[in-house]
Amino acid sequence: MNWFHRRIVILGMARQGMALARYLVVQGAHVTLSDMKPATALDAEIQSLNSTLGEGAIAYALGGHPLSLLDDCDMLCLSGGVPIDLPIVIEAQRRGHAVSNDSQIFFDVCPAPILGITGSAGKTTTTSLVGEMLRTEYGRCVACDPVAQGANHVWVGGNIGNPLIADLHRIAVDDCVVLELSSFQLEQMTRSPHIACITNITPNHLDRHGNMEAYIAAKHHIVDFQSNHDWAVLCADNPITAAMETAARKIYYTLNDEPEGDGAWRTASGDLRLRIAAISIDATLCNTSELLLMGDHNVLNVLAASALSALAGASVESIRAVATTFRGVSHRLQLVREWNGVRYYDDSIATAPERLMAALRCFNRPVILLCGGRDKHLPWADAVELMSRTCRHAILFGEMADMVTEEIDRQHAAVSSKMCTSLEDAVLAAQRLALPGDVVLLSPGGTSFDAFKDFAERGDVFVQLVNRLGE
Repeated sequence: MNWFHRRIVILGMARQGMALARYLVVQGAHVTLSDMKPATALDAEIQSLNSTLGEGAIAYALGGHPLSLLDDCDMLCLSGGVPIDLPIVIEAQRRGHAVSNDSQIFFDVCPAPILGITGSAGKTTTTSLVGEMLRTEYGRCVACDPVAQGANHVWVGGNIGNPLIADLHRIAVDDCVVLELSSFQLEQMTRSPHIACITNITPNHLDRHGNMEAYIAAKHHIVDFQSNHDWAVLCADNPITAAMETAARKIYYTLNDEPEGDGAWRTASGDLRLRIAAISIDATLCNTSELLLMGDHNVLNVLAASALSALAGASVESIRAVATTFRGVSHRLQLVREWNGVRYYDDSIATAPERLMAALRCFNRPVILLCGGRDKHLPWADAVELMSRTCRHAILFGEMADMVTEEIDRQHAAVSSKMCTSLEDAVLAAQRLALPGDVVLLSPGGTSFDAFKDFAERGDVFVQLVNRLGE
């Protein structure tokens, strides 16, 4: 696309918006960055852009999104966290302005085939597994080795790590791109990847999308624009993904019965099997007992990643090598420390009740749960019911502590609960309550934005607090 002298307004100075601004300026566009935060709160971001592009390369409209930005605008682009129902977005659509984002532009320009992964849970682990499986097959992963050059390199990014639009000038036609895509990115998309995966769909981000129908529609965009030359890898164990329609060829994966035709599944003896006739694969990958990842939800992630990687050219040997050695992604059920006979686990990524429940199902020993943060307007009844069966104590913190307490009281749940004012207080309370053989699990069930920049910062603080116990 020719961006020379085109006038682009980008809403949001988060990671995706800044990466897109850099790309468009280099392409010769006139870029205006707008953010709701005032300039005083964005000094670091402005200095970063000035240092790479030079002062004056970007215009700024900070402290709000005035409609006057549309008066001299060819396209409006939204960073991932920017709602599409903002007045400026609605007005742009009314005026007939093109509305896009970094992911759409990346799809339009990227010369390499794209493998896209989304889902309410499991998409980051699945994306990371695919990246490692393809790296094992083809060589270095560029996301992990920034100096890697040449053909057949694997690029991993999108909603995970680096927005790959910053690397478009280095991506070759013979490379492979693995993108994690959020519902926020997908809701504007009018392109689908050649190989797409939806790991599952459960209630999430209803504070942003408003209702499940809108959330499902956003996720569905990853397959909406596929043809019969493309592939869709879908979870048969999730009723929403199992019923999804797409023009692409489908591969279902499941923990249950062997699917008809192509598929990936776990047998009664625990073997993980993969069959894809079009690429002549019909093989046992490994046994569940050989996986280092915990929980059935991670078995599903391995099955999804295996099918995706095979479609992208990975051999059974490369898939098996990664499936049996992969230790997980940071802040996803990671063992932090065993101290005084108690194991402390960091699952800060659990920002919804469904993810909290998946973590609880991984343990067959008493759990002291650290739960809290900011609610996303999601149902909590099932999570509290499971807490009453698996937890000795629930230690609640953050904005949603009162809401979870009310649900515990409403159910007369058989779990002792305690309110804390901060994550630090919650860790100290857990340490006092824990007995040898217990698990202390940070699996909040809510977002981190009431007290932290993101889930990673929350997890990092938890790790620091746990490692200081006993000092």
